[in-house]
Amino acid sequence: MTRRTVRGLAPVLLLAAVALTGCSSGSDDATKVDTKPGGATAKKTAKATADPSAAKGGTVGGPGSVCKLPVVLDTAQHWTAESVVAAEPGSDFAELGIQGPVTLACEIDAKPAGHIGFLRVWKGGDKGSTARQALEGFVKADTGSSKITYTQTTVGELSVTEARYTVYSELLDETRLNRAFAVATPDGPVVVHLGGLDAYEHKSMLPAFELAKRSVRLG
Repeated sequence: MTRRTVRGLAPVLLLAAVALTGCSSGSDDATKVDTKPGGATAKKTAKATADPSAAKGGTVGGPGSVCKLPVVLDTAQHWTAESVVAAEPGSDFAELGIQGPVTLACEIDAKPAGHIGFLRVWKGGDKGSTARQALEGFVKADTGSSKITYTQTTVGELSVTEARYTVYSELLDETRLNRAFAVATPDGPVVVHLGGLDAYEHKSMLPAFELAKRSVRLG
């Protein structure tokens, strides 16, 4: 079973810096860019952003899953999941794994699919909390969040609350888009969040977010 500690979140900024300078530590074809008009990468990107959801690659949260969650959701092809072990209370990294009323439980990594970012799954311990309450607390705890809108949908028997909002990034000197959705379960609320290195990566990963949202169900 693969597990990631909250301490592992710190290198994300270093990864971002490497990506911005155009450096590469490998020869994975998924990271190569075809600059020719109508090239393979351009076609792939256009298809990915046009599709409402990505092709299913696996699931997380079910029996035998690397991430133990109150829900099960589908993951996009090539994305890989790792459970997150909370840092010791009082350590320098403890706060990285907590946002508002929820704690980070699982990271679904987009790098194997050629993107820089994660779907992160957070769990709350308040069994009486609604999805809206958990999501509002999560978004408000995201430093610099603004332009927040909430929508409500139904997936199977679950009521899903979604938030779209922006966060200003000092690292990139830009305002980044964020998406998150939440559901209430008998074991407490679950929040699924999509960020991304920048606006381009966020848009490219939206199909994976939509796949997770339309497939979420109780575990």
